[in-house]
Amino acid sequence: MGFSRKRTGAGGRVRYTAIYRDLRGRQRSAGSFATRREADRAWQRAEVMLGLGRVGDPARGRQTFERYVEDTWFPNHQVEVTTRQVYWYCLRKHILPEFGPMKMVEILPEHVREWVTKMKDRGLSPAMIAGNKVILSGIFTTALNDQITFLHPCKGVKTPTVPVKPYTIITPEQFSAVYEALPDPMWRLLVETDIESGLRWGELTELRVRDIEFGSRMLTVSRTVVQVSPKFHPAGGRFLVKDYPEDREFRRFKLSAHACHELPGCDQPTDSSRLEGGDTGRICQCCSPGTSSTNWTVPGWPASGPNQDRSKSPRTLPGCPAWWATFKAILTKLPV
Repeated sequence: MGFSRKRTGAGGRVRYTAIYRDLRGRQRSAGSFATRREADRAWQRAEVMLGLGRVGDPARGRQTFERYVEDTWFPNHQVEVTTRQVYWYCLRKHILPEFGPMKMVEILPEHVREWVTKMKDRGLSPAMIAGNKVILSGIFTTALNDQITFLHPCKGVKTPTVPVKPYTIITPEQFSAVYEALPDPMWRLLVETDIESGLRWGELTELRVRDIEFGSRMLTVSRTVVQVSPKFHPAGGRFLVKDYPEDREFRRFKLSAHACHELPGCDQPTDSSRLEGGDTGRICQCCSPGTSSTNWTVPGWPASGPNQDRSKSPRTLPGCPAWWATFKAILTKLPV
C-alpha cells in the first residue's frame, strides 16, 4: 500500500512525495507534488502499473545513455571476446559521442534516423552503418525488456543497402606463386592441410595429433584461437584459445589418404601405386585398402609426394566443397 509523505523545503514550502513499494518491497518515489491529493493519485497510478506488469522505475529511464551502457549493458552482455572488442570500439567511436549525454527516455526514432544520416555523410560504409545500428538496437532491446524504456527507437529505422559482393577465387598459377614463396616445408604442409580441409586459420593452427584418427583418417575440429587486444583478454594476453570451433559446434570430416600421410604421426612409407611419388614398401594405416577417397587434379599445382617436382607436377585435391575457402586467406598475400 502506497502513501504520501509530507516534507517542508528550506523556504518553508510544503511538498508531498508519492511513495509506493516495488515487487521487492522497497520504497520507490512516484514524484513530488504540491498537494496531498495529487501525490495520492501518483502512487495509486504507480501501483496500477505494477499490477499490469510495468514494474520499471521511472527514474531509471532518466539516466544517461552513456551511464546505462558502461555500468549496466556492456559489462553484462554475453558475447564472444572478439565481438566484445568490436562492440567497444564502435561504441566509443560512433555511438556514445552521439547518444551518450542524452537520457534513455529522450532518445526517439527521429534521433536514430538523424544519426544514420550523419554517418552516411561522413563516408562510413553501409556495412559499418548497419553494424552500428545492430549494436544500438541491442542496447535498446535490453533496456525495453528491463523496462527502463517503453519505446524502441530503432524500430522502423532503415540503413543504407549493404551490397553482397562475389568472392574472388585465385587461379592455380597465383596459388603456385604463393606456395613456392613459403619459407620452409612446415609452412607448405600448413597450407596443404588448409587446402585439404577448408579450416579457418584459427582452427588450423590449433590442430593437434590427437584430433586425427589415422586409421579412419577422420579429423575432429574442436577448438580455435583468436587474436584480441590485451585489455579484452582474461589474462592480458594477445591470443585466446577457445574450447570450441568458430561456429560453436564440433565438426568431423575425412581427409584424403595423401594428405593424411603427410601429417605428423603418420610416418609409415606408402605404396607408390596408391600415392604419387611415394616410396615402395609397407602401406601405412591411413592408406590401407578400403580407405581410398575420390580425388581430382588441378593442373599446375604442386604434387604431394616426397620425390615429386612441386613446381611442375599437378596437385591432387579431395572432392571437398570447402577447400576453396582458404583461397580468400591466401589472396591477401598476393600483390595487387
